[in-house]
Amino acid sequence: MIKKFIRKILGVKNKTDAAGNNMEPDLLDPKQHGIDPKLLSNNAIRVTQTLQEAGFKAYVVGGAVRDLLLGVKPKDFDIATNATPEQVKRLFRRAFIIGKRFQIVHVMFGQDLLEVTTFRGPAAVESPKDEHGRVLRDNTFGAHHEDAVRRDFTINAMYYDPATQSVLDFHGGMADIRKKTLRIIGVPEARYREDPVRMLRVVRFAARLQFSIDPATAAPIAVMAPLINNVPSARVFDEMLKLLLSGQALACLKRLRSEGLHHGLLPLLDVVLEQPMGEKFITLALEATDERVRQGKPVSPGFLFASLLWHQVLEKWNAYQAAGEFPIPALHLAADDVLDTQADKLAIQRKIGSDMRDIWAMQPRFERRTGKSPYKLLEHPRLRAAYDFLLLRCASGEIDAELGEWWTNFMTADGNEREVLLAAKPRTAGTGAKKRSSSRGGRGRRKASDSAEGAA
Repeated sequence: MIKKFIRKILGVKNKTDAAGNNMEPDLLDPKQHGIDPKLLSNNAIRVTQTLQEAGFKAYVVGGAVRDLLLGVKPKDFDIATNATPEQVKRLFRRAFIIGKRFQIVHVMFGQDLLEVTTFRGPAAVESPKDEHGRVLRDNTFGAHHEDAVRRDFTINAMYYDPATQSVLDFHGGMADIRKKTLRIIGVPEARYREDPVRMLRVVRFAARLQFSIDPATAAPIAVMAPLINNVPSARVFDEMLKLLLSGQALACLKRLRSEGLHHGLLPLLDVVLEQPMGEKFITLALEATDERVRQGKPVSPGFLFASLLWHQVLEKWNAYQAAGEFPIPALHLAADDVLDTQADKLAIQRKIGSDMRDIWAMQPRFERRTGKSPYKLLEHPRLRAAYDFLLLRCASGEIDAELGEWWTNFMTADGNEREVLLAAKPRTAGTGAKKRSSSRGGRGRRKASDSAEGAA
C-alpha cells in the first residue's frame, strides 16, 4: 500500500497487462491486515504448504480471507494455486477433480473438505455462452493477477499466504472492507451477464456482512434481474439455500424485494408479505432460523422452505375445501400445486420436498386429540419439525395458541397426565381455522426463537 502511494506521488503508473488489468497487488503485512493466524484451519495450512514445497504458488483465497480480515473464523477454506487440477490431485491421497464449467479439486482430510482452484485466466472468446451471454463452460487457466480479475467482488479477491502471513490485494478489497462497501470487479453489467447468480450473491453478502452496495454495482440489478430466469434451477436453489442459512435470512429476503430479485424465485412472496398473518409467520420463522444459525445449531432446509411456502399452500388448501374437497385430500392437492409451481424456478431436492410435505401433512393431525391418534403422532420421525411449525402458526395468530400449548404439555407429560389431557375438552376446532393467538401461558410453552429446532 505504501509502495503504491509512493508510486502515485512520483507519477509512476502501476504495471498492467494488455487488457489494462493491474498486475501489482498491494502487499499487506500482519500489522497492516491484522489477521490472527490462530483462526486458520490446520488443513488449509497443510494444503498451501504441500503445494509450495512442490514448487507451486498457493494461497488461502476468497471468503475465507474476507472473514479472517473481519476477525471471524471461516467455515470453509478455499485455496488458489498455479498448479493444474491434475498436478494438485497427484500431491494428495484423497483428492477428486470435479466441475464442468470450471474444474476444481476437492481435497479431503477426514470429513474436512477444502476446495483447490487453479488460477483462472480471461474467458476465451470461443467459450460456450447462452443467448443472453452467460458463460456455460470455461476451463481457461491464467496468471495470478488474471485470477484476481475473475473474482466477483473486491472483498473476495484477496490472497493470504500462511507461510509469510501476508495478504495480496489486487483491487482495493482492504479499503472496501474498511468502508464496509460491496463492489464488483470490472463492469457490473458484463459481470452480471456472465453469471446472473452474482446478483443474488450481492444481496447475500450485503445483508450478511451489513455492508452497503456500491452505487455502480447496484444500478444494473433491477434491469438485469430477469437474467436469473436463465440460470439452471439447481444452481439458483443452491444460492437461495446459502442465503437462507446465512444468519441474515430475513434481511436477505427484504433486500431481494428491494432490488427486485425475488420475482420468479418465490412466487407470490409479495402477496404473502403484504398479508398481516403471512408476514408475521415468515418473520417469526426466519428470525428463529437466524438465531439458530448464529448459535451454531442445525436448521433443516425442508423446514425453511415449508415455512416460506406455507401461506401459498394454505390459500390453495382453503380454496380446494371451499370447492367441496375433503380437508386431507385438499391439503395434498394444495401441496402438489405449490411444489409444482416451484419446480421450474427452484430445483428443490426430493428429500427436502418430502420433508416439506410431511410437515404440512401433519398439521391437521395435531387437531385430533382423542383416542390413539396423539400417541401415533408421537412416533412420527418428523414430529419435532411439524411441532415447531405448529408453534409458528400459533405465534403468528393463524390458529389458537391453545393447540400448541396442549401439544407442548402432552409431549412432556407422563402416562397419567396424558390421559387427563386427552379427557379434557379441546377449546379449538376446525382444520385450518384462523384464530388469533392469545397471550395465555402454558406449562412447558416454548419461545418463538426455539422454533426450527425440529428442522434439524
